[in-house]
Amino acid sequence: MYYFPVHPPYFILAFGLFAAVTSGAALAGTLKTVVRKWQDDGAENSGTTFSKQPLLFPFLGITIGIVSFLVSGLEIFGFPPILAFAIGLPISLLTCLLMWVQLGSMMTFVETRGMRSLDLDSMR
Repeated sequence: MYYFPVHPPYFILAFGLFAAVTSGAALAGTLKTVVRKWQDDGAENSGTTFSKQPLLFPFLGITIGIVSFLVSGLEIFGFPPILAFAIGLPISLLTCLLMWVQLGSMMTFVETRGMRSLDLDSMR
């Protein structure tokens, strides 16, 4: 026997997508501001250390949006709610955690070596 939800969570799917996209735009704007400040001052010479605090709130919005989008999408495609959470939550949280660690390491790399260290076109 197949499981079909009586009321599929379409609203949660749309909310998750909206939250992830708008939080992503906020994160992009915050990153552009930080990078522009580093380009003007020189990241390695500015004396200011990178703080992840301004990026935390938009990134949590992205994480919540991705989790709700993936879990509700799995429910719409026929997964029972508990199984959808058991699959969607670890996948989403692990992916977001890895992206957060990568973002932090890239910003630390730029802070120690400067903006030119990321110019991949000049490497041969």
